[in-house]
Amino acid sequence: MTISVAITWILFLGLFPIAFFWLRRAWRILFKRDFSEVALKRGVPPEDPAKFAPYAAAINLIAGGVAVAVILMVVAGGVAYDIWSAIAGSTIWMKFFADFILTRHAHPVWGKKKEPAAPTDRR
Repeated sequence: MTISVAITWILFLGLFPIAFFWLRRAWRILFKRDFSEVALKRGVPPEDPAKFAPYAAAINLIAGGVAVAVILMVVAGGVAYDIWSAIAGSTIWMKFFADFILTRHAHPVWGKKKEPAAPTDRR
């Protein structure tokens, strides 16, 4: 077994838990209305996670669906290694980028209203 074959198997077998977790997250958001994993930044949810839940659900559902489709294409043998590995790799990276963008949009740095300072008692 060469390194190339080992890495191919790692990528293919890694698609199973990746697809499972992404689809489970979409299921939790859409049907269980669990927004605890929506747009987390350092483990902290945004002020209104329900506002960003449809976007997080769509990101996870699309990415999980593509991962399942790649698994089925590989098992059916209807696609070459170069094609399915490119689709799988691009999907993984685009999912990470989309989650990052959603998180940064849900936790804005600019435009936050500063809380007024407590009045000081000067006598």
